[in-house]
Amino acid sequence: MAAAWPGPARGDGDPASDVLATQSLFLPQDAGISAGRQRELVALLDAARRAGLRLRVAVIASPADLGSVTELWRRPSEYARFLGQELSLVFRGPLLVAMPNGFALYDGASRAPAAPSAVAALRAPGSVAGLGEATLTATQRLAAVSGHPIALPSGVGGGAGAPSSSDPGAWIVFGAGALLIALAWTLSLRSRPLELPARRPAGRD
Repeated sequence: MAAAWPGPARGDGDPASDVLATQSLFLPQDAGISAGRQRELVALLDAARRAGLRLRVAVIASPADLGSVTELWRRPSEYARFLGQELSLVFRGPLLVAMPNGFALYDGASRAPAAPSAVAALRAPGSVAGLGEATLTATQRLAAVSGHPIALPSGVGGGAGAPSSSDPGAWIVFGAGALLIALAWTLSLRSRPLELPARRPAGRD
């Protein structure tokens, strides 16, 4: 999973080609996708790889993510072809591009003829806010029509931090930990001898 973790966009000719040359996911910071959703995308791509589908995914949230080819903004099909050709020396598998106005697939090998039409039939995210969820759906649809159906691995998603009010089990563990700390502190105080102030001799000022 660490090898597929998204990298930051850089302002060169095509930032996604730099990242996808060695990783499975290009996910720029301006996509605004939560940490939990990022983990889900990484886990799903890892599951696809184990199922036999070597897939690259580029999420493009704004023209800035295209580097010097901003004229391809909102043109996912043309950008998918451009990016796929750039990656052809190091990667020759299916490449999924996600933009707010739609998806596109490039696969020079053309191993799954039904895949491009299945991706094209997906509903466009419509906005940057919907990119994360829509990309998860598109990845699963693409895997299914390619003969490698996958489900989102269990145990991913969510975020770290204090337990939420909707998670009573976590609150119980949190409270038990706090109680143990308080008990240990109380026992440490009892183990110390009580120091009394020295008494002054009688008859002296």
